[in-house]
Amino acid sequence: MTQRALTRFSRSSATSRVVLLALVVALTGTGCGKIFKKKEVENQPVEVMYEEAHGAMQNNNWDRGLQNFRRLIAQYPYGPYTEQALMETAYAEYKAGKLDDAVTTVDRFIRTYPTHRNIPYMYYLRGLANSNRDTVFLQKVWRLDASRRDLATPMQGYNDFARVAENYPNSRYAADARQRMIQLRDQFALHELDTAIYYLRRDAWVSAASRARYLLETYPQSAYQNDAIAVLGEAYTHLGNQTLAADAKRVLELNDPRHPWLVGKFPDYPWMVRRLNPFAGEKSSNTVEQRKDD
Repeated sequence: MTQRALTRFSRSSATSRVVLLALVVALTGTGCGKIFKKKEVENQPVEVMYEEAHGAMQNNNWDRGLQNFRRLIAQYPYGPYTEQALMETAYAEYKAGKLDDAVTTVDRFIRTYPTHRNIPYMYYLRGLANSNRDTVFLQKVWRLDASRRDLATPMQGYNDFARVAENYPNSRYAADARQRMIQLRDQFALHELDTAIYYLRRDAWVSAASRARYLLETYPQSAYQNDAIAVLGEAYTHLGNQTLAADAKRVLELNDPRHPWLVGKFPDYPWMVRRLNPFAGEKSSNTVEQRKDD
């Protein structure tokens, strides 16, 4: 091999070694950076982790707050910061619309800290989550009343609020819990009224009267009690029971003298096109709910 060839080979080999060394340094530096960064994050003090998560919550960044709080709970499973992190996790899940997760987190907190001073708040938060669970997406799009959906989880929400109002009457959440109970009772009553009017439209007078009586007995003083009395009057009129029909009319004249049934305008069934709405049902467009909106 000539001297020139040897020189060229030596230069090429040296260049290759330099390139290889640069690649090794780059790859090693990147990998070590990730490892060190990961260790740095994992070794953060609990106070720092909490402040970062809480700061994300204050900026309404629920997903980031959830991620940080969950990491805190995983690394520090016990202690006052963990208790607070668990509560804020449930709240972030509620605000992010992850209602099933919120209920699960609240249940975990109640099981773990049954005597915690914030137990009333956790029951209240569970009531909020349960009241809004199982809402079908199309219902949100069509802006339909909540009585058109399954009422199992709203009933759980009602029970949660009742627990707050009855077991913790002096808590800061008791008054609002009672108000939400009233709203849910009206929602349940509207569901029964909707069913009664469904029977009216199909000339099922006995079933309609039965539903109206159930509404009055189960949800007394609801916003829809006078509409239920009107259903009774309509059903008894068609059944030929003039005595009971006259009783319904007399009660309605006493409690709601301007009710549309007294002038033959109840039930006022909605336009047929409305039935294309998959959740609209066939309730009267002249209930107290609709009259308030008009």
